[in-house]
Amino acid sequence: MTRTSQSAQTAEAVKRPGRWLALSVLVLAVLLVAVDATVLGLATPYISEDLAPSGTQLLWIGDVYSFVIAGLLVSMGSLGDRIGRKRILLVGATAFGAISVLNAYASTPELMIVARALLGVAGATLMPATLALIRNLFHDPRERSLAVGIWGAAASAGAAVGPVVGGFLLEHFWWGSVFLINLPVMAVLVVVGIKLLPESRNPNPGPWDLLSVTLSLVGMVGVVYAVKEAAAHGFAWATLAAGLLGAAALYGFVRRQLTMPVPLLDMRLFRSRGFSGAVLADLLTILGLSGLVFFLSQYLQLVQGRRPFEAGLAELPAAVGAVVAGLIAGRAARRFSVRAVVSGGLAAVGLALAALTVIGQNTGYPLLGAVLLVVGVGAGFSFTVTADVILSSVPGEQAGAASAVSETAYELGAALGIAVLGSIVTGIYRDFTGPDGTPAAAHESLGGAVEAASDLPAHTAEAMLNAARQAFVDGLTLAAGVGAAVLLAAAVASWFLLRGQRLEDGVEHP
Repeated sequence: MTRTSQSAQTAEAVKRPGRWLALSVLVLAVLLVAVDATVLGLATPYISEDLAPSGTQLLWIGDVYSFVIAGLLVSMGSLGDRIGRKRILLVGATAFGAISVLNAYASTPELMIVARALLGVAGATLMPATLALIRNLFHDPRERSLAVGIWGAAASAGAAVGPVVGGFLLEHFWWGSVFLINLPVMAVLVVVGIKLLPESRNPNPGPWDLLSVTLSLVGMVGVVYAVKEAAAHGFAWATLAAGLLGAAALYGFVRRQLTMPVPLLDMRLFRSRGFSGAVLADLLTILGLSGLVFFLSQYLQLVQGRRPFEAGLAELPAAVGAVVAGLIAGRAARRFSVRAVVSGGLAAVGLALAALTVIGQNTGYPLLGAVLLVVGVGAGFSFTVTADVILSSVPGEQAGAASAVSETAYELGAALGIAVLGSIVTGIYRDFTGPDGTPAAAHESLGGAVEAASDLPAHTAEAMLNAARQAFVDGLTLAAGVGAAVLLAAAVASWFLLRGQRLEDGVEHP
């Protein structure tokens, strides 16, 4: 028997029947999270009008989900390795749907912030479990690359479906309806997942260390909170104390993992240059993008006057580009190289963000659409290949923890991006000079200015809105410039850190 035929038989032997149907269930979980993340941006003007949050509360509504999920991802990924990834996925999906109802009917800014935080607890169970199950469903590296591409494409499709469906709902119902769309997706996921998903876990998991869980959560939340507060209000003793507490907790977490026989997170994973480079690339990419994405929907609606559904359609090119790029990213990385595809994708996103530094209140859609398309293509190539590198760098029994590290980088980058870039936009916006009679609420957020304008004389309202919109655009262009610099730096770092990194070709035995 030839070596080629032996390899083919080996490949067929480890291909689990029904693996592609099982992948479709994981795609639903990704859609659930992606849709929820994108509809919030569209709903923000309506939440501002109804709940009247301050500028700081509005940022908390936007980023507290990321704070909590970043602090719990590693713990939940490790828990899935121990009790079963299928089990934690289905429990998390059920909780995610139930807590979405609380988000939908929140009646105060404080309740909305709490609801978003609880949603972060449920969301922390979903993403690591989906990637870990892919790692254990697909033992053929080429099939796994395609599966990861489909997984990433689903996230991008969710980012597209979210604004369109959310925009439709916002035009016909109240803002809480954008959270209720999670319920049917969750119901299908749970019912179908029970039948199709195989269970997988670490056969020798060790105990789930609650002290490590606490240190991880306190560390992440403390550090990110300190960065957010410092960016928004400057350094204060409380901010410094939170940052030091967070740093001390993270130091304690790392020390504890290094001394435990079976740690929650094996810190030796970071000795792999490919693993560390891929994680860093994800963190910097999302940091550079997230603040911009959070405010782009507000720009399209509140500055350019687009209806929510139209704003959702306007953001479609990014998702289309990401879907297409995600499906061919694995093949491109094998034909060229991992670092060429990742670095090239990040550089393209950086240059696209740089183009946004010249936008104004009346910038035409061709420029915006072209920028969004390039951002989608570049991010699709980068995220798909880095996820593949991370999954390929670890044995199957550690897939949950490794996937959680990848998702932690993503969520931490999102929180930091909204905190830092969002604070740039908010800081510049608050200093706008309006006409006499401009209420204080108009300086809190652009949504607040639009709401306040309805109570002012027409001439005063027009002058105030023009000044407010211009200040918002000024902040947005500065944030885009900072984001571009971060993405270009990430492209350079990836070129060196991913040197010699290749995607696997040989079939592994389960």
